Amino acid sequence: MATTATSEVNIKLPSDQDISGRSFGKEELDAIADVINTGTLITTKGKYGRMLEEAFAKRLGVKYAYACNSGSAAVHVAIAAINPNPGDEIVTTSITDMGALTPIVFQGAIPVFADVDPKTLNVTAETIERVLSEKTKAIIVTHLFGNPCEMKAIMELADSRGIPVIEDTAQSFLAQCDGKYVGTIGKIGAFSFQQGKHMTTGEGGIVVTNDDALARRMYLFINKAWGYGDPNPDHYFASLNYRMTELQAALAYEQLKKLDACVEQRRKIAGILHEGLKDIDGIESYEAAEGSTMTYWKYCLRVDDAKLADGSVGLAKALKVYDVASAPRYVVKPAFRCKVFAEQNTFGDSHYPFNLARPEAVDYSEEHFPGTFKGLHDVLVLPINEKYTAEHANFLVASIKEAAEAIRIA
Repeated sequence: MATTATSEVNIKLPSDQDISGRSFGKEELDAIADVINTGTLITTKGKYGRMLEEAFAKRLGVKYAYACNSGSAAVHVAIAAINPNPGDEIVTTSITDMGALTPIVFQGAIPVFADVDPKTLNVTAETIERVLSEKTKAIIVTHLFGNPCEMKAIMELADSRGIPVIEDTAQSFLAQCDGKYVGTIGKIGAFSFQQGKHMTTGEGGIVVTNDDALARRMYLFINKAWGYGDPNPDHYFASLNYRMTELQAALAYEQLKKLDACVEQRRKIAGILHEGLKDIDGIESYEAAEGSTMTYWKYCLRVDDAKLADGSVGLAKALKVYDVASAPRYVVKPAFRCKVFAEQNTFGDSHYPFNLARPEAVDYSEEHFPGTFKGLHDVLVLPINEKYTAEHANFLVASIKEAAEAIRIA
């Protein structure tokens, strides 16, 4: 098989949507078989749910970890633990998965979108501060693509106002800021085990905290607020069944053992890409801020449309010649342009909870989000994973170089 972009046959790159880009082996099969053989598929009775939670908490160095059945559930659990009143505001990012946003609405709170740094697509302390109000109940930061937000400045701001921070860490397992793992810096960290994440159970998630009271409330919210083990247990408040199954927990328990190797390989591949692409005029790789480390859920480029025709879209089209799939402009539009927010399509025709919102909190005018629109316009997302080898990375570098030259503006 050929190994360069100029060859007649392109390399097939591993995909995290199938086994070519996933790290499943005998360990996972044995653990799942163990669950099947016991006949106990529920985590309230089985052993793997507890084992996963203990191992995950130990790996991150936190007191509590509770597994749940999706990344969206993890964010919902975190918000429910903060316990906002209807109409309270929760500051979040304009660029993230919808699963990190709709839980805010389901808890009766108003999502207030902060702008992002166009060079990272992450919120900053400065963009968050612009939208804080007396009604702000919490701040949710999303560490996008494995790249940590500027947590030192964000925590200084949040602590000065007494506002808890939830970290959406779905894309940034083991990334660090100033020696601390993201997800452990704010009050609560929410992780996703969805198909394409650093470790996966197809769907699944986990929440972590060092706060005793929040931990209790998170545990209850996952379990229909039933007080297992209490002297007089009851369903204490409105919540859902967000439990993970034993099958998922067994898979996650084994995947966790491979997480460090996964992150190490992704960093190695990113290093090759970084070195190979650094001198291409019109293309810039995302870089971690000083004091932070990235774990590369994806590898992202900023593409200058003044130098390469049609920018990120043009480069993505040119890369198809080499069978390289990529995602120009990531989610294409900011979250607030999606109908659920733009038309306030929520419960019946009530528009709840947006009917409780301050007008300024739901003002989605483009002038308030220059970083969001610029960042989305420029970004090209390359879907790397831990199954990439140096050969894959070198092929990708060669393909991007050739594609860039093919669309270069004279």
